[in-house]
Amino acid sequence: MSEPLLVLDNVTKNYGAIEALKGISFSIGKGEVVALLGDNGAGKSTLVKIIAGGLEPTSGRMLFEGKEFLAKSPAEAKAAGIETVYQDLSLCTNVDVVANFFMGREITRKFLGVPVLDEPAMEQVVEKALASAGTRIPSLRTNVEHLSGGQRQAIELNRFVHFGGKLVLLDEPFAALGVEQTRRGLDMIRQVARQGIGVVIITHIMQQAFQVADRIVVIRQGVVAGDVARNKTSPDAVIDMITGETLAGAGPAG
Repeated sequence: MSEPLLVLDNVTKNYGAIEALKGISFSIGKGEVVALLGDNGAGKSTLVKIIAGGLEPTSGRMLFEGKEFLAKSPAEAKAAGIETVYQDLSLCTNVDVVANFFMGREITRKFLGVPVLDEPAMEQVVEKALASAGTRIPSLRTNVEHLSGGQRQAIELNRFVHFGGKLVLLDEPFAALGVEQTRRGLDMIRQVARQGIGVVIITHIMQQAFQVADRIVVIRQGVVAGDVARNKTSPDAVIDMITGETLAGAGPAG
């Protein structure tokens, strides 16, 4: 087996006397989709913030690409290839698709010795990236505010892939989408994973987890209550792990 992309080793997080995470350990492989499930307050969001550089763990360690890693900020995590995509996304709705795709990474050329935006070059890159993902947007010069939730999500995910992303954390990405947009979003996750990118998806919708995940990790009251291959468990068994009826299946999936 290849070396895991990310390893969490006994990660804890305390807020004073409150133990939000009590020793989380599991790994994520390259090209693997892991669904992170658990009830409200289980510790999922805290864990994702630690991975993404938004919080510092109280103890424990992380390995990323085989090396000890701890992002001190979201910008540091992003520079390492770790991106978080939230339900409300991080796009600027008052500018167009091309501007959003290249925000902070614009292509320039010299005109009379002065750097100016190379709009045709950027548009060509965006057109190719979205086409390869099967995303259709009538005009790349359309302001993002006029696009559907699914189209916005496609822009953010394809931007992440294009600029060398290695691990993407999706926090309830389909909560505001309809059935068809959700289906396309799940297809896009599979396409991202096929490129060797690790994917963690937090969702409350069991059906989505079983449609797209290779593995399901359940967190309950700050501990890993289950870590199982999706094809070796069932929705009922996962619900039991979430509610605490059983800890069957806890431990790394074999």
